[in-house]
Amino acid sequence: MLEFALVTLYILIALVLVIGLLINGVKPSKTLAWLLTIFTIPVGGILLYIMLGRNRRKKRLSRLRKDALQIPSFPNSILQNTSSPKYRKLMTLIESVSDYAPTDKNAVTLLEDGKLTFHNIFKAMEMAENYIYLQYYIFEEGELTTKLIWLLEKKVKEGVTVKLIYDGVGSYTLSRSYIKKLKAIGVEVYPFLPFRFGRFLSSLNYRNHRKVTIIDGKIAFTGGINISDRYFKGDPDLGRWHDMHLAIKGPAVAYMEHIFASDWFMVTEKKDDIEICSAEAHDGKENTLVQVVPSGPDDVFPNIEQSYLAIINEARKYLYIVNPYIIPSGEILKALQIAALSGVDVRLLISEQSDSKLVDWTVRSYFDSFLKAGIRIFLFPHGFLHSKILISDDDVASVGTANIDVRSFEHNYEVNAMLYDSRIAKTLKENFIKDCGESRELIAEEYYERPLFHKIKEGLARIFAPLL
Repeated sequence: MLEFALVTLYILIALVLVIGLLINGVKPSKTLAWLLTIFTIPVGGILLYIMLGRNRRKKRLSRLRKDALQIPSFPNSILQNTSSPKYRKLMTLIESVSDYAPTDKNAVTLLEDGKLTFHNIFKAMEMAENYIYLQYYIFEEGELTTKLIWLLEKKVKEGVTVKLIYDGVGSYTLSRSYIKKLKAIGVEVYPFLPFRFGRFLSSLNYRNHRKVTIIDGKIAFTGGINISDRYFKGDPDLGRWHDMHLAIKGPAVAYMEHIFASDWFMVTEKKDDIEICSAEAHDGKENTLVQVVPSGPDDVFPNIEQSYLAIINEARKYLYIVNPYIIPSGEILKALQIAALSGVDVRLLISEQSDSKLVDWTVRSYFDSFLKAGIRIFLFPHGFLHSKILISDDDVASVGTANIDVRSFEHNYEVNAMLYDSRIAKTLKENFIKDCGESRELIAEEYYERPLFHKIKEGLARIFAPLL
């Protein structure tokens, strides 16, 4: 009797979840995958779906976003006056899905690797007069955080407000004692969806993968670099970590600050805690056109995935991508194949070593699809390449936090900066070609002759692609 009741209950729960899948309109391939998971893995299938398949927080997060601070606006329309008609559609797309308009009169500095990045961030913090906002996916204790807490204590004593958000899962190693030290010196600290038993099922799948530092509304830093010693000391297994970060001055800072303010409201539910800066135009000689691209599970559309697709589809000469986790959606894969088959020089620069074996096998499972379309793949051997960069045709580049995978597109909170600037695009292209020259190009014939065991590992790993 009890066994019959449990089976009946299981079937009822499964039917409710299936109805939810159909109503929410997920992709047919994902629907089928979750149906198979639910009905072929007793109990575990339902638990997996509850943890990783549903977007239970979407309605609440959308309400919080709607109630958050007003999005910055600027009187002059860049879209109407832009001298880059090729990317007018891309600019319109990003503004339509995010309400973030392109801004001119920005100064953008490329910061390669951790040493240069943290030197500039700490230097800017030293100059802070009003506030410092920090938001990081990984906040890991070490020499860097020791120096940071000393500097933050100094600035708080000077009357500077310091607010900090760390991801509850990405920063799982952050000790309670360090958090207590931050609070003791006057830093306002909040975790984003902390790893707690009562919220385990509803929050595990939604992570804040952003890396943002803002000082006085005058300068913002963003890119792929987290707060961790590995970015300047290296890693015992992977060696030196390579990454790209940006320092931005000008009107685009207001949008970066709006992202932080929205996330701050989500973790504190304090509406009037942050005032968005006016982000006056930078008075230097540079005039970089920048458009900030936010993306998260509460957005109606996958903003960053759509912006990538738009760039890929607009590419005429070349498309160069640096990313450690290229696990493309079906749309991205087809777009890359079409570009390469149409004569566009498509190249991927990927780290030869990975910080996850499962992810590495999954990434490699797509190499066959890339090589058959004529896409060139270069494996970077000198440490771990963690940058997230896309460059095309000497006139547009994307630098940010998003990987090319379903997790970044649909589950994580991410932010990229779209740079419509030939100088920056050419500099990034030169760096890309230099790194490719130091890397090993994957030859199709050699790849096809890899051991059968490798093929099996890659095939099995690819099953988990939507979850990674």
